[in-house]
Amino acid sequence: LDPAIFATVAPPQPVSRQAELPDSARRSIDMVGLGSGYGRASWGSRDGRFLSTMMRRLDAPLASRWASIALRRALVTKVPTPDNVSAPDWVAERAWLLLRMGEADGAAMLVQSVDVDRYNAKLYAVAGQAALATADVSGLCPLADGGAIRSREPIWPMARAVCSALSGDTAIADVLMDQARRRTRDPRGIDVQLAERMMAVNGAGRRSVEVEWTGVNQLTSWRFGMANALGLTIPADLYRTVGPQTIAWGARAPMIPAAERMTAALTAARLGVFSSSALVDLFSQAAEDSGEFTGDSPAARLRACYVADSDDARLAAMRAFWTGEAWGEEGKGDRYAALILTARAAGRIRPGSDHAGDAAELIGAMMAAGLDRKAAGWAPVVSGMSGEKGDPAWAILAVGTPNISVDISADRLSAVAERWAETNPHKLRLLLGALAGLDRLQTEDQMKLLSDNGVGFDNRSNWARILLQAADRKETGTVLLMVAAGLQRTGWGGISSPMFATMIRALHNVGLDGEARMIAAEAMTRL
Repeated sequence: LDPAIFATVAPPQPVSRQAELPDSARRSIDMVGLGSGYGRASWGSRDGRFLSTMMRRLDAPLASRWASIALRRALVTKVPTPDNVSAPDWVAERAWLLLRMGEADGAAMLVQSVDVDRYNAKLYAVAGQAALATADVSGLCPLADGGAIRSREPIWPMARAVCSALSGDTAIADVLMDQARRRTRDPRGIDVQLAERMMAVNGAGRRSVEVEWTGVNQLTSWRFGMANALGLTIPADLYRTVGPQTIAWGARAPMIPAAERMTAALTAARLGVFSSSALVDLFSQAAEDSGEFTGDSPAARLRACYVADSDDARLAAMRAFWTGEAWGEEGKGDRYAALILTARAAGRIRPGSDHAGDAAELIGAMMAAGLDRKAAGWAPVVSGMSGEKGDPAWAILAVGTPNISVDISADRLSAVAERWAETNPHKLRLLLGALAGLDRLQTEDQMKLLSDNGVGFDNRSNWARILLQAADRKETGTVLLMVAAGLQRTGWGGISSPMFATMIRALHNVGLDGEARMIAAEAMTRL
């Protein structure tokens, strides 16, 4: 993704309006979105310039899967355009942030909710990126002529040639491709090769359509979108030149065989783009395609997590994913992604002391998929465990269940603090901050633990002031945007306890208690 995309747009120029629909059938651009979501007032009366700037500067993807899921819902909600920003710009900013979060489908659906003749330069630029992120070459075609006029992005000349070829105008396509080739820095390079290969799908193009990746050292959105639309395999080393959001785009590309998308799907799940169910569906498709329902393949091992003969056998299969063993010598294991993958299988294990040693992973897996009530069923087992062995599972339940399900008395918290003060002080501070933000610390002794461990609320920074004001005004979208700003790509180790406590309290106060608990449980699981 080019961070300077909005700097490449040209000044508006007149574009002829094609009379495709009567005015009565045209869609309003003043209210654009995909559903009721958090409500039309979720951004309140905030200045559109402030919201747009915050969205554009947000360093995505976020550290938290659950914060990303909640922010996605806010961004796609059907809402009016704020003051001091144009309607096309407001749609473009939301869609651009969705793309950077890895949410290609949400971004594409959002920009497609606007009639093309209402696009401005910024929306053309973002819509083109969304079409490529979803490998939807035909989606470029309604945009190509207007994009070539209003945007200086290099994709449009080649897009016009490709779209002419796809529509059957092969002679015009060849002329446009010659013009595009003369304008590109490398007339025989990978970008032209991909365009000509796509043109050849409909019989256009006069030169070789072999695609040669040798010498290519950067994966761009054009290369990603065209290659996936053609069903071509992108060299693995090129994915090292892009962020995880691009890998998440590839996870949902139906042209790529399911077996080749499994690793990308784990990344997408970790980012919040894939649900646990979608992840399991993909692995199931891979097993069906290969016919490998037994054995040591990841898809076969996942099947064992659900259908093995006993709880012990199912747990053994799950452990193989949690430890990375399920991936064999390739070593692709990511513990949190593996927890998401096995979440519903974990929910089928009967709570019991026989499996107490796996309680933290089982509870963390269920929380990763939002199965908080299922996870709460393990509270009696965890309460019966010795302090040190039960601490990891206890911490997740302490902040994650809808109601207090485990002992969080001052004595229990003090015992955890004593054990974690040296081994994991950051996790201890985030635990205390989350409990305070959720209003679960009520006694004087409990509150004293906050000061004893240097935990408080951020009440002074501009970030906290805006966040708390938005919570007071019930501006759900603004709250989630500010929470996302506090959870930018620093990783969980870089999040300060005052910021964490403040964002959990803001979410709790604005009515997003479930989201607050899931973010807190995620922190306890991943740290």
